[in-house]
Amino acid sequence: SFFPLPTLREACILEPRSSFTSPMRFTNLTRHTEIGANSYLLEIAGRKVVLDCGMHPKREGDEATPNLRLVPDGDLDAIFVSHAHLDHIGSLPVLMRRQSRARVFMSPPTAFLGEALLHNSVNVMSRPHGNAPGGQSHVHAPTLFTHREADQYAQIWQSCALRHLWSLEGERLSRPADAEVSFEFFDAGHILGSVGILFRAEGKRVFYTGDINFADQNVSRGASFPDPVTTVGEPGQPIDCLIVETTRGDHPAPPGVTRADEEARLAQALKETFAREGAVLLPVFALGKTQEMLAVLLGFKQKGLLGDVPIYIGGLSTKMTEIYDKYASSTPRLLPNVSLLHAVSPYVLSGREAGSSPIKPRRIYALSSGMMTEKTLSNLFARRMLADKRNSVFFVGYADPESPAGKLRAAAPGDLVQLDEEAPPVERRAQVEVFDFSAHSKRDEILDYILRLNPKKTILVHGDPGAVHWFKETLAARAPGMEVVIPPPGEAIEI
Repeated sequence: SFFPLPTLREACILEPRSSFTSPMRFTNLTRHTEIGANSYLLEIAGRKVVLDCGMHPKREGDEATPNLRLVPDGDLDAIFVSHAHLDHIGSLPVLMRRQSRARVFMSPPTAFLGEALLHNSVNVMSRPHGNAPGGQSHVHAPTLFTHREADQYAQIWQSCALRHLWSLEGERLSRPADAEVSFEFFDAGHILGSVGILFRAEGKRVFYTGDINFADQNVSRGASFPDPVTTVGEPGQPIDCLIVETTRGDHPAPPGVTRADEEARLAQALKETFAREGAVLLPVFALGKTQEMLAVLLGFKQKGLLGDVPIYIGGLSTKMTEIYDKYASSTPRLLPNVSLLHAVSPYVLSGREAGSSPIKPRRIYALSSGMMTEKTLSNLFARRMLADKRNSVFFVGYADPESPAGKLRAAAPGDLVQLDEEAPPVERRAQVEVFDFSAHSKRDEILDYILRLNPKKTILVHGDPGAVHWFKETLAARAPGMEVVIPPPGEAIEI
């Protein structure tokens, strides 16, 4: 059962708060210290806002959402979405249903990408899964929201341009002092539309990074974040609190390896696979990784490294790439004005074709999901390709060790790999390689930014225990005067 949907008028009403000064507080709404259903409550100048509201990709029902019971119904002034990945926007309709007064802010591309992703999430939640009595696969996961809700809520999202001041009432400002609380979006360089958010209130400044990439990729430019010394004409004004992601904190990047090196290694691996008449599977996330890899493959073709090799992508990847192409000339990006779908001309595979479409040699199948989740195109194709030693599976992004992709990456030649609990294991005879095309900054890049910014307090989020603890221990040694916090789930901490 669902709460009644708010009307557009009701959803846009924002009642005034009292003007008393109150302490700033931060509450981690993510249920565990991990990369999961990311969400955070920020209390600032007597106002309450939530930063992101993700969905955990490996859990179901309430356990897949943040701990939203910590935020009483109708208690929020605003909700901010840093970008459109599932672990940051996937539970947004669940929160909006309970917070009809709150305005919802994001960048314009995130609004388009997010709406498409939420509708896909409804489709995924509605699919049968698991074994029912008699061996029938028809058990349904709880559907947390509907297509109707996704449509109606998307209508009231407010898109805000980068590097402009805004109030929590959604008004453009000339200066921070014009509102009790102001915010400003900065390009985060992670995927199209990803932002970091700077809040100003009562002479204090809080910066939430979202997911970051400081380095240029192939489509997305590196992050353009607040300068450590001066920001938007405010010389010497420090950041009081930094809320920062720590995704890659649990491992160092290979020394001296550049993105250009990885591209050259991938081009050579493709060439070797095609020489033995094999096919290549690239498990990719539909949003972000697909578009970056299409740009890499386009570069190979332009340099004569690939030839006229057919490339296949899935339906959701196509939708996301259409949105990337829509913003080709109006967002900070490399390859300005280049339409990836027009330039690469990939073939589109539907889910219905995944089991019957013949796997042909000298083809590239860039299929989602990146972690090869059960029933996805990449999982289905991997189970069909692994037993042929001519084929290759090339991983180009993060994979949870417990995911099917993680299990395959850890398998040795000849091992039996269980990619789907409802299907027999498959012998790994194909070549498997891992390439570093991460959309997250290396840990040393983030560490350097924290040290240069030198905030009074740093809150470490969006990382597994090993990642957040590496940052905490390293900052304790490198910046002993900085207060560094790993926020316990569900506990309010003073900023």
